[in-house]
Amino acid sequence: MYRKILVTLDTTPSDREILPHVAQLAALMKSEILLLHVADGWVARNFDHLSLAESEEMKEDLRYLEETAAGLRGETGLTITTRLALGDPPAQILQVAEQEQCDLIALASHGHRLVGDIIHGSTIDAVRHKTRVPILVVPPPK
Repeated sequence: MYRKILVTLDTTPSDREILPHVAQLAALMKSEILLLHVADGWVARNFDHLSLAESEEMKEDLRYLEETAAGLRGETGLTITTRLALGDPPAQILQVAEQEQCDLIALASHGHRLVGDIIHGSTIDAVRHKTRVPILVVPPPK
């Protein structure tokens, strides 16, 4: 049913909450996991338009993705790939899910409420309204 699961990572403690859920599901379904982080700093948002050099933040994001994937591969033996996207997180999540033909999008909730969503935006809300791919939302750590 789920051949490829897109897992969004944001380099916060929420990543530690979502990975065990997805790893267990992927093992049961014999799915591939695609770990995605969307860099959305100034350099990332203007990277192509201004032909910028990779920022230190982007290099750290790539390192984080690869280290996370290596650890998960070692623990589970699953097929895991990584991808760093640049720009607006909801738009990039949707684009990568389509390009990679993902069957499930897994996102971690941060537990923002009303004011937090207004200030920080809601990636989950934006993605869920624009995708036809099923979504798994894992709640924030207690």
